[in-house]
Amino acid sequence: MLVDSPPEQRAETAPAPPTRRAVRVLGLFVSVALLLLVALASIAIGAKSLPLGDVWHGLFHDTGTYADIVVGDRISRTVLGLLAGAALGLSGAVLQALTRNPLADPGLLGINAGASAAVVTAITYFGVTSLSGYVWFAFAGAAAVGALVWFLGGSRGATPVRLALAGTAISAALYGYLQAVMIMDDAALSKMRFWTVGSLASATGSTITQVAPFLAVGTVVSLLLARPLNAVAMGDDTARALGANLNRTRALAMLSATVLCGAATAACGPIVFVGLMVPHVVRSFTGPDLRWILPYATVLSPVLLLGADVLGRLIVRPAELQVGIVTAVIGGPVFIYLVRRRRTAQL
Repeated sequence: MLVDSPPEQRAETAPAPPTRRAVRVLGLFVSVALLLLVALASIAIGAKSLPLGDVWHGLFHDTGTYADIVVGDRISRTVLGLLAGAALGLSGAVLQALTRNPLADPGLLGINAGASAAVVTAITYFGVTSLSGYVWFAFAGAAAVGALVWFLGGSRGATPVRLALAGTAISAALYGYLQAVMIMDDAALSKMRFWTVGSLASATGSTITQVAPFLAVGTVVSLLLARPLNAVAMGDDTARALGANLNRTRALAMLSATVLCGAATAACGPIVFVGLMVPHVVRSFTGPDLRWILPYATVLSPVLLLGADVLGRLIVRPAELQVGIVTAVIGGPVFIYLVRRRRTAQL
């Protein structure tokens, strides 16, 4: 005859449920594995259909046409997608924490508009025609607008609302300038039309080398801000009580987001919704702790960007659809859903 164990003994012998931390760590490893798969797909799949054997030879054996396509084009494109995706997702997560607005993205503070206006100026008035030439103008424009938003938002006395209002006003003015210049200058319009929709197609080793140091610095600073931004997200009074330096944290957050988004925009053009969607989705399963949101956003944002880029190569073969268009088509409905969900939750 079998006798049931006492409840206390059953409780002691039952396997302990996995901790939330262990689940998060496991999820991060799964996210990295997913990123590797998408990166391999980005190398293997292109607008020009190549058998996997030819892709392999292009990577390791061939020095002819296949090597030019796989090594010269697809690998550079994949690496830039990894870097830019991580930068956009990380900057979006930082800005959402800084403004305490889960629907914020890098465009909210005018960074994309600053980069775009600077590129139009470089093409129209300085005769710059190459990506390696106007990448610096784009970065300088993003940095200048970031500094201006910080100043107009109150600098040391900046608040989330002031920063958002300043960024919105500057974006409207700069996009008006951008449209006026492109309408009056056909050459600028012709050169800008692909850059303004956002694309990875022009990726080169030179472009990656130019923006990589800025992306590295911005990433390190952003990840180090996780704890202070956790305190800031609780409100100014609570953050002060926890010993957080509000002015320094906000200044560094603005700086890191500007560097990340500015460098990514300079290299790829303004790509929308990546910095909005991924941090918001990540927050739904990690909770509000930025020590987890920031690493997850850094890993999963390139998954979205590279996945959208691969999709753009497939749906209109043998041509291709720029990744900025694909993310906008995906992001529009997602944004509407998030807004409606947030509004419903507040009722």
